Amino acid sequence: QVQLVESGGGLVQAGGSLRLSCAASGRTFSSYAVAWFRQASGKEREFVAGIRWSGGSTYYADSVKGRFTISRDNAKNTVYLQMNSLKPEDTADYYCAARLGPTQALYDSYDYWGQGTQVTVSL
Repeated sequence: QVQLVESGGGLVQAGGSLRLSCAASGRTFSSYAVAWFRQASGKEREFVAGIRWSGGSTYYADSVKGRFTISRDNAKNTVYLQMNSLKPEDTADYYCAARLGPTQALYDSYDYWGQGTQVTVSL
């Protein structure tokens, strides 16, 4: 059974940085893609960034390109989301998700989800 545990959320001022972590267990993830999604209050869950575990290909939503970086640490089975130049509109609950196969931007393509971590960006 795949388990994903997020951490690293919190309150930060606009322009600041946070790093989210997603610790994965229960599988060998070489054939998986892991993605970060976010859901702001009253809005639909949206794709933020994804990474193919094998090869490390990365994908980003236009809204975060140049500010966010997704990466993985194979030894720790952990995926990170480094978030810089944060804006109030980045405020949301952030979720880590995994699927077998390539990265997809549709949230219902993912089989495994973490519990989420809250990110709040103040002015």
